[in-house]
Amino acid sequence: MPPQKHAILSASSAHRWLNCNPSARLEVKFENKESEAAAEGTAAHALAEHKLRKALKMRSKKPVSVYDCDEMDDYTDGYVAFILEVLGEAKVRCNDPIILIEQKLDFTRFVPDGFGTGDCIIIADKTLHIIDLKYGQGILVEAENNPQMMLYALGALEIYDGLYDIEEISMTIYQPRRDNISTWTIPVKELNVWANNTLIPKAQAAFKGEGEYCAGSWCTFCKAAVKCRARAEEKLSLAKYEFAMPPLLTDTEIEDILAKLDDLTKWANEITAYAQDAAINHGKVWRGFKLVEGRSNRKYTDENAVAETAMKAGYKDIYKQSLITITEMERLMGKKQFAEILGNLVYKPKGKPVLVSASDKRPAITLNDVKIEFNENMED
Repeated sequence: MPPQKHAILSASSAHRWLNCNPSARLEVKFENKESEAAAEGTAAHALAEHKLRKALKMRSKKPVSVYDCDEMDDYTDGYVAFILEVLGEAKVRCNDPIILIEQKLDFTRFVPDGFGTGDCIIIADKTLHIIDLKYGQGILVEAENNPQMMLYALGALEIYDGLYDIEEISMTIYQPRRDNISTWTIPVKELNVWANNTLIPKAQAAFKGEGEYCAGSWCTFCKAAVKCRARAEEKLSLAKYEFAMPPLLTDTEIEDILAKLDDLTKWANEITAYAQDAAINHGKVWRGFKLVEGRSNRKYTDENAVAETAMKAGYKDIYKQSLITITEMERLMGKKQFAEILGNLVYKPKGKPVLVSASDKRPAITLNDVKIEFNENMED
């Protein structure tokens, strides 16, 4: 996976700068630190690319990473298997489909200095299929109206539309750690309408640093989010409730608070982390606050020496013994053997009811369902 320079209007941050145009220029002022999750994702992509090339009989050297583990092996194997399945389906419709791996894509006709890299692109007759590996598990990513994928589609069309007369684009997000395979298809004509009417004007404004700051879900990975005034004002708007006790709030007010609470909590934690980092690593003194030594738990200096000394003193019952986890057991045996040997000894209890946004894809449960489950547990 070749390194690439940073684009001001990157495809991966398109969701953000399309909704909050000036955020792209604001982010440039902040240090670009790679998070642990991002580094792990980069390692997973490199491994997946290697495996896919090997599966297609291409030369490739296996990358080595500190993140290498059985879990990453399983997930990248699944990604390769999925692509081979899509390629096999394409061969049914087309004698000679083309598959491209880590393809550089240029969409500067729509976005200033716009470029990106497509994980996998398959072209078969009138259809172009883009597949993107998302190794993260924190946020569920959907393919429908996904601006990053739509930008990749525009970049791919710039290269191949004239050669293959492509009529539609299929886009797939492969997110194995969330058991999420999301595919969306859009006609090329509709994609071009979006590009001309929505993308181009917003990209031009974003590149110039113009437009209004707008807080929303797209703030999550914005480097400037912790110091963004627009986001702070949006979060602090809850102060109008003056910390009233729940019974004193109307149903509408509670609904308003619930809709914002998760992000408000996240924002508050980000502010705390930013202030603490500035104090610890940069000597920043915040008025009304001070650094102190946090609480800690006692630890053994040498577990082997502790065990030996305790047993010499006559204490024998000093070890705990427990089964390895179900996930570890399944990995040890393999899924098929695990199902055959222990399948009837494993069950998945119903999850505890939790209140979530109506946009959540899990089916709703009724109050009666909760009561039935509660009574069953009481009987057990």
